[in-house]
Amino acid sequence: MTILEIKNLDFSYNGESVLEDVNLTVRQQDFIAIIGPNGGGKTTLLKLVLGLLPPQKGTVHVDGKPPQETSQCIGYVPQNVNVNHSFPITAIDVVLMGNLDPKNRLSRRSATHRREALAALERMEMTAYADKKIGMLSGGQRQRVFIARALMAQPKILLLDEPTASIDTKGQGDFYRFLKKLNEDITILVVSHDLLVVSRYVKSVACVNKKLHYHDQAEITGEMLETMYTCSVEEVCPVELIAHGLPHRVLMDHGKSSR
Repeated sequence: MTILEIKNLDFSYNGESVLEDVNLTVRQQDFIAIIGPNGGGKTTLLKLVLGLLPPQKGTVHVDGKPPQETSQCIGYVPQNVNVNHSFPITAIDVVLMGNLDPKNRLSRRSATHRREALAALERMEMTAYADKKIGMLSGGQRQRVFIARALMAQPKILLLDEPTASIDTKGQGDFYRFLKKLNEDITILVVSHDLLVVSRYVKSVACVNKKLHYHDQAEITGEMLETMYTCSVEEVCPVELIAHGLPHRVLMDHGKSSR
């Protein structure tokens, strides 16, 4: 079953092309990593899927309809979730925000809503932290709370933009293991720079650098890097990837293909 269909998508900012002829089909229970250089269009692509930006050419359909008509099908955790660590809000209060009706911001939360919020926290193994202040949680725990909030709408697809940016190396592995379990019944797209870590858990990879190249495999290969990191003035040089711990064999493969 197709959850997301992108066809012949173009998008520009102030006349400067950001995405060109992007095509992608995402099916139920796909777990796709979106990788590419800074400025390659990854976050812009997510905004188009969310309906925050209109396509200038081509189409985006979520569950067969434009994103604006199916927002309840999409769960989203942005790259930077600003949290005032001193603000006395608990984890379950954050999750309950995922049930707010934007047309009725004064709607009261029922006992049913609280049960649903606890169930969402349980899926992320965070029930024990329900009444903890959000500022007291670790980066990984907070991210799981934010995902629980997104799950309140019972989405068919979950979009995550750099979800492990504030999580240490050990926590990243734990976090992706939670996502892999969650992927048993929900489709996931995750934007990530942690190529080595994410490749251990996702099912496939979409490389975005204006154009999109889909690879029906999880292993990061030299061919992928050659496709996406051609080292122009505007793009990130592959040397930067060494700092992310890519295997020596992959880097050697990339070096050979660049000659």
